[in-house]
Amino acid sequence: MQVVYEDNHIIVVYKESGEIVQGDKTGDTPLSETVKAYIKEKYQKPGAVFLGVVHRLDRPVSGLVVFARTSKALSRLNEMFRKGEVHKTYWALVQPSGNPVTSNTFVTATHWLTRNEKQNKSYAYDREVPGSKKAVLRYRTIGQTERYQLVEVELLTGRHHQIRCQLSTLGMPIRGDLKYGAKRSNPDGSISLLSHHVEFIHPVSKQKIVLDSPLPDDKIWHNIAFFDK
Repeated sequence: MQVVYEDNHIIVVYKESGEIVQGDKTGDTPLSETVKAYIKEKYQKPGAVFLGVVHRLDRPVSGLVVFARTSKALSRLNEMFRKGEVHKTYWALVQPSGNPVTSNTFVTATHWLTRNEKQNKSYAYDREVPGSKKAVLRYRTIGQTERYQLVEVELLTGRHHQIRCQLSTLGMPIRGDLKYGAKRSNPDGSISLLSHHVEFIHPVSKQKIVLDSPLPDDKIWHNIAFFDK
């Protein structure tokens, strides 16, 4: 576990692909419990350690996860996420769509998503259908590797598998994401989607927090040619 930022009220850590943020039916140890153990040992805390889960990342996704260390921070962060006051940016390595977007031009994509619980998968439509929810994101191409484009994504709504589903629908499946149209899996079982950047006003101190994620170990992330901005 890699701690990116911590103080008395919040802790932000880097989640590796394959880790779960919160406990589920697999019984695997979640990142939240690892963080609790870290806090308990570092600060020699007796008894139970409080840690609030503010948001989640899909298991195969890597990047920044924000946790609350106090109930005050948890309630305020929950409200900030609900109001869209936490700005998050994702990086995704995608199969080229054939329609490259210049590095300084954001494109807005709007779809209506339905969720299939049994398949644990979302489906996108270009118009509203029964049971669908509106999904909006902005994206731009900021770099490339030999085979892939690096796309920067900003979520304007928060839907199940939204980035994965919408980019696939746009003809840009994420590298390694077999569920949403990638041609092959990644050797480590990850998908090349990174929660790269987060910024928000600290829920207690009111200072501005701006954080960037480390890059995954996969060497492809370290061979990206970034476009000039």
